[in-house]
Amino acid sequence: MSEAISLAQIRETHTLISPYILPTPVIRWRSNRLSALMGSHTEVVVKLELLQHTGTFKVRGALSQMLRLSDAQRKAGVTAVSAGNHAIAVAYVASLLGIDAKIVMTKGANPARLAAAREYEAEIILTDDGSTAFTMANNLVTSEGRTFVHPFEGRNVTLGTATVALEFLEQAGECDALLVAVGGGGLASGVAAAAKLMQPPCRVYGIEPEGAPGMHLSFATGLPQQLEKVETIADSLAPPLTLPYSFSMCREHLDELTMVNDDDLRGAMTLIFRDLKFAVEPACAATVAALTGPLREELSGKRIGLIFCGSNIDPDTFSNFLRAYRK
Repeated sequence: MSEAISLAQIRETHTLISPYILPTPVIRWRSNRLSALMGSHTEVVVKLELLQHTGTFKVRGALSQMLRLSDAQRKAGVTAVSAGNHAIAVAYVASLLGIDAKIVMTKGANPARLAAAREYEAEIILTDDGSTAFTMANNLVTSEGRTFVHPFEGRNVTLGTATVALEFLEQAGECDALLVAVGGGGLASGVAAAAKLMQPPCRVYGIEPEGAPGMHLSFATGLPQQLEKVETIADSLAPPLTLPYSFSMCREHLDELTMVNDDDLRGAMTLIFRDLKFAVEPACAATVAALTGPLREELSGKRIGLIFCGSNIDPDTFSNFLRAYRK
């Protein structure tokens, strides 16, 4: 079992990072389309974390780690590995705090996300693949004394992401269920832990893409797993492995894992755009895909909370995904 976090520690973390984040709003989602799918007695409330600085929740975990660096660590700088959202968040936080950042990204990273990371003046190092990227980052830790800012693993990451649920449940009140996307488990570990501290009866569902079932495999085996293959449009939910802390926190606090496929994600993106007018990335649509798909009957008539985790997607990619959904 991982080292527990307390509600007091989550509140302390929120106080620590609050000067640098937006208290993102919560809305009640009402529409004829949603009612037709879920029934008129189902209430859906949404945390719009996609409106956060840098477009995703990732800035919370980056701040939670980097604000706790010593003066010597700040002086030495940081490094990170990311295909996009975490890179943007680390670059943003580094610019805020005056910390030098060297961020390793793969050459196949989305050009829009690459450009966004460069906007904050971090040094971007491009490598051929993820394995090479982690080797490069480890070399920077060894040779330059930089601190590695992890995208999803570690207690400080979980404390940072727990502030999403802290805000949400204080804004929204009691929920019967809370749905959160799962990739490496950084967001889900914090959201689930905070939810169980604040509202123990609330069931927390982790939503994972079928093409990157790392947490499902880890739950089944009882140990963190490495995937041989990752294939999903939800690239923000597709790390090649799970790691001990985030895995154990998810296993302890998530009530259930649910998988969705790529077409489910495209359909959910389409529904969100039609109803709420948000152009979201596939990872952000995962909770809606699960709610209106495999969890539809189970959650009908209940009060449901959804975390909209991010919106870093370029217009061409977004429109291509919607065109591919023909229902």
